[in-house]
Amino acid sequence: MTAKKNLKHLMLWLCILLLSACKVGPDYVRPTVIAPAKYKETPKGWKVAQPRDMYDRGPWWRVFHDDQLSKLESQLNATNQTVAQAYALYMQARALVAEARSNFFPLVTGSAGVTRQRQGSSGAGTFISSSASSTTGAFTSSSAGEGNPSNSHSLFLDATWEPDIWGSVHRQVEASADNAQASQASLAAIRLSSQAALAQDYFTLRALDNDQKILDDTVKEYKNALKLTKNQYTAGTAARTDYILAKTQLETAQAAALNNHTARSQFEHAIAVLVNLPPANFIILARPCPQRPPKIPVEVPSLLLERRPDVAEAERLAAQANAQIGVAIAAYFPVLTLSSTGNVTNPGFAHWFSMPALSWSLGSQLAETLIDGGLRAATVDAARANYNATVASYRQTVLTAFQNVEDSLVAQRILSKETKVQDQAAADAKFALNLVLNQYKAGTVNYTAVIVQQNTTYTAMQTASDLHGQQMTSAVSLIKALGGGWDVAELNAG
Repeated sequence: MTAKKNLKHLMLWLCILLLSACKVGPDYVRPTVIAPAKYKETPKGWKVAQPRDMYDRGPWWRVFHDDQLSKLESQLNATNQTVAQAYALYMQARALVAEARSNFFPLVTGSAGVTRQRQGSSGAGTFISSSASSTTGAFTSSSAGEGNPSNSHSLFLDATWEPDIWGSVHRQVEASADNAQASQASLAAIRLSSQAALAQDYFTLRALDNDQKILDDTVKEYKNALKLTKNQYTAGTAARTDYILAKTQLETAQAAALNNHTARSQFEHAIAVLVNLPPANFIILARPCPQRPPKIPVEVPSLLLERRPDVAEAERLAAQANAQIGVAIAAYFPVLTLSSTGNVTNPGFAHWFSMPALSWSLGSQLAETLIDGGLRAATVDAARANYNATVASYRQTVLTAFQNVEDSLVAQRILSKETKVQDQAAADAKFALNLVLNQYKAGTVNYTAVIVQQNTTYTAMQTASDLHGQQMTSAVSLIKALGGGWDVAELNAG
């Protein structure tokens, strides 16, 4: 009865401790940041994008309506090794959450053993063996007779538990969960960055396809010009220098066309690596680049905090650092350890649970560090300093996110105007080239004027083509800056 009474008192004390348990350390509050009401570089007449106006918040690349790009992005999501590495790290972080949660529960260990013993009737000879992992025995010979061997079976259980009175385990779980969410946001950021890199490489490759067509057309025109100059030189109406200039111009264009092939191949190789394929087994057929980028709806700046995975990652790391302060503060308080043991020893398994063979014990221990040379105070100070650092990193990440959007918006706006002007310049240059060629045929200008206008026309056309490609890559940059199709609601600690 006394043992039962002591057990009731122990359980009552434990319930009181658990009910009064608290979490030491500061509760987390998201750090404040300054979000402008609107973006500086938004065009005139801008209005806030409505949910129905937004592009698909999943596969954002569909806004470009390019089937091959969509296929490549799907391959990247399934096979890219950088994304796979980030996913593995996220799964590791989730496992660490489960590891931290295990500290809420008691640790129970057990062992079972069988011992066979034979002892001489006079006690002079003994041999003992065990079926445990290690077997030991001793035998001493005797002239006296020996007794019969006997078996001894034992079962041992041990349980220890440290109740989370001061919330240290809660804070550890909180920190692990925050870290898992930060890892998930990092995965999303890496996936978005890889997707954007693929799309930009793809549109740059398509712009090089446009350049190749311009170069191929230019080579044909220069061949016609060389033929014309050669005929005039043969007829004596043109100088030999005109023929040499025309030949040089053609060879220069041919070299530029070959160099463009090299640049295109390098971007094709980069895309192959992004989709986890050897460049030797990958090819993208030539096709013109779209001439106009899609319209990208823009939300209010405050929503950027919910859309950017890198911002979410920085915020979750700040939350983790805050929880670590509580873990450090909990070290100031005593640790209560509850323990219990049970032991059964009997000649046979059938008698294991008979009361005469059962022994048990219950105990508790309260431990406190009295002198640590300032270790705990330094640990708390370090945790607070780390939190302040993560808060500063979070705020800087938010500012950088706003900058990325502003940069992309101004690039879209200026490139749109610049492309219109350059398209007109290219058209005017082609018209001027036709005039100069007719004048040369009529003998009113020398071939130097033709060479100059050919260079001007080619440069104007290539610049216009490059600007169209920049518009497409800039549209990708804007989508990436806005967070792609991601949303902070997707975070899950596991």
